[in-house]
Amino acid sequence: ILVSPGLDSGVMDSSSAHPPPIPTELGAAVPTIFPRLGYSILSFLMFINTVLSVFNNGLVITVMLRNPSLLHPMNVFILSLAVSDIMVGLCGSLIVTITNYQGSFFLGHTACVFQGFAVNYFGLVSLCTLALLAYERYNVVCNPRDSLKLSMRRSIMGLSFVWVFCLFWAVTPLFGWSSYGPEGVQTSCSLAWEERSWSNYSYLILYTILCFIFPVVVIIYCYSKVLEGNDHAVSMVLAMITAFFVCWLPYTVLSVVVVLDPELYIPPLVATMPMYFAKTSPIYNPIIYFLTNKQVSSWSVYLCGHRRELPWLSVLLVLTEDTALHIYRPVSLRSSL
Repeated sequence: ILVSPGLDSGVMDSSSAHPPPIPTELGAAVPTIFPRLGYSILSFLMFINTVLSVFNNGLVITVMLRNPSLLHPMNVFILSLAVSDIMVGLCGSLIVTITNYQGSFFLGHTACVFQGFAVNYFGLVSLCTLALLAYERYNVVCNPRDSLKLSMRRSIMGLSFVWVFCLFWAVTPLFGWSSYGPEGVQTSCSLAWEERSWSNYSYLILYTILCFIFPVVVIIYCYSKVLEGNDHAVSMVLAMITAFFVCWLPYTVLSVVVVLDPELYIPPLVATMPMYFAKTSPIYNPIIYFLTNKQVSSWSVYLCGHRRELPWLSVLLVLTEDTALHIYRPVSLRSSL
């Protein structure tokens, strides 16, 4: 794919910048534009990404659902994050593993649009959930007032808004405001960043501001306030922010560059990498927000069938009114399952 300009004598022509069409019939041949070895490497890396994403987030969901006592208002955000992340792994990384192994997106146009929609939607839900989580943690620590006290109703309302808000930005490309299509080396699908049209530019500009810059500002501001007087939480917060930027900054930079310099040539591999970085977020999130505790090894033993009573220390890092980070008291696995 050549991400080439669609401007001719000052006239916008979006059709000249469209990527090569993908097959409309399952199994139709598509010319490869990347070395066979390159596709194999990408397939292997995405396979590892899929396994880790599904395992990590599956463990989070299992622990939460089998321990109802953990489903308090703050941890509902973690559960929502795990659900959206595991869907990114299944709808994004798993499909890309298969298509890279094949060397082309051979599943057809409908599957391409579905993958682009699903990864965009669930990825946005994860991103905005992180911002909502940061905001609620800020309220608990810095504004412990009754009017802002976190409750299950408040948590559900906040998450409902996030899922509906993200659905709007994922659905509109299906109706002509931007679009979904193959990207980069033609084995995955996402937003049509390379499309040169004012409709696409307007979508990308608002998408960047509302779905990336705004969440970033919320996360940085809230956690900077939370850190005041809580130095022991610095490493965790830095890990959160670093992982956030690693996953989503390349994705955003590409959209900004396309708008600022429509005539810039973007090599296929470079055009592909931002989505691959975004697909790694389901690995980092459960590790940072849930699995950063030695007791996970006890859970692994238990889930493998060693039915013995093991000490359980909740690995959820939760902010309370008294301290920035609080860890639950040990309880018995057997009694809680």
